[in-house]
Amino acid sequence: MSSFEIGTIFQIAGLGIIIAIFAAVLKQMNREDYAHWVTLAGVVIILFMVIRALADLFQEIKSMFLFQ
Repeated sequence: MSSFEIGTIFQIAGLGIIIAIFAAVLKQMNREDYAHWVTLAGVVIILFMVIRALADLFQEIKSMFLFQ
């Protein structure tokens, strides 16, 4: 694993923790509707990050097996 992949994993984990804390604070303030929207936005952002990482992985696999 290269350092880019490790960095991406830490970015996803950090963003997930921040979103969870923010959603918990919003729920404590009785703003559950905003908490749901924050959680949904976080899931979408993290999903895009994972898709980009998977695209890089598949590109690397294609180059490894000379499918280009």
